[in-house]
Amino acid sequence: MSKGFLALLASVVAIALVAAGCGSSSDTTEESASEATLTKSEFLKKGNAICAAGNKEIEEGFEEFGKENNLSENKGPTEAQFEEISETVLVPDVSKQLEGLRSLGTPEGDEGELDELLSNAEGTLEEVEEDPSVLSKEDPFAEVNKEASAYGLTVCGEENEEEG
Repeated sequence: MSKGFLALLASVVAIALVAAGCGSSSDTTEESASEATLTKSEFLKKGNAICAAGNKEIEEGFEEFGKENNLSENKGPTEAQFEEISETVLVPDVSKQLEGLRSLGTPEGDEGELDELLSNAEGTLEEVEEDPSVLSKEDPFAEVNKEASAYGLTVCGEENEEEG
């Protein structure tokens, strides 16, 4: 399976879970988020842990998908396969992680910055959900990854560089 494929999808997932996890929420989620008072350091530690666990699950899903579909360095995924993996691995796993991120709340004083980051990531996630074929052309989350890393969500925003 192509490392580039795994890297691209892993970076997509990492930011997607941050985006959807806190970017849009129901009234109950907003209430629980406002009740939680984490320091930024605590938020980053817990948020990066959620991303690390989620990335591992998604990578395992991608590897399994690659084996089942005979993908390799020489035979990358088709657009149809990008759509399938988005629907069967990416979206469900990201949704699961989002619940964890939503429950963290927002560090006091970071509401605007974090909301902007998450809104940007959520918008990108929605674009990917609507048209998974963008994953085969570029890393749609490159800009949001930079924002996440700058905020301190380094695991969530880590950039995976393609080699070769």
